[in-house]
Amino acid sequence: MVTGRCQCGAIQYEARGEPAYSVLCHCSDCRKSAGAPMVGWALFPENMVTVSGEPVSYRSSENAIRQFCGTCGTGLFYHNAVAFPGMVDIQTATLDDQSAFPPAVHVQYAEAAPWMEAACDLPKFDRYPEV
Repeated sequence: MVTGRCQCGAIQYEARGEPAYSVLCHCSDCRKSAGAPMVGWALFPENMVTVSGEPVSYRSSENAIRQFCGTCGTGLFYHNAVAFPGMVDIQTATLDDQSAFPPAVHVQYAEAAPWMEAACDLPKFDRYPEV
């Protein structure tokens, strides 16, 4: 079992078992929704996920419903009954244990930010560098 929550703690969840996958998604919908260059997801059967609190739902496309915390805005869940019937995607950045499900693949890479390919080659700092 893994646990997770939104930033403010108003929405908490537990997921049991292993996810069907753990991916990094680069689609434009995920990027716009998260305000980030990609989003990590782990896909679970809906009956293996228990949610405490009431996430806000937003229909982001014809078949997709994204859920987030109405207080702090943290993106949490993605439902698509056509693509993933009976399943829920959980944003892995909201997991309490960030080592639980490392991503195995990049998906929707055709829509990745044009600079993504070189992102791993950028300099790395443990904290903000001096300006």
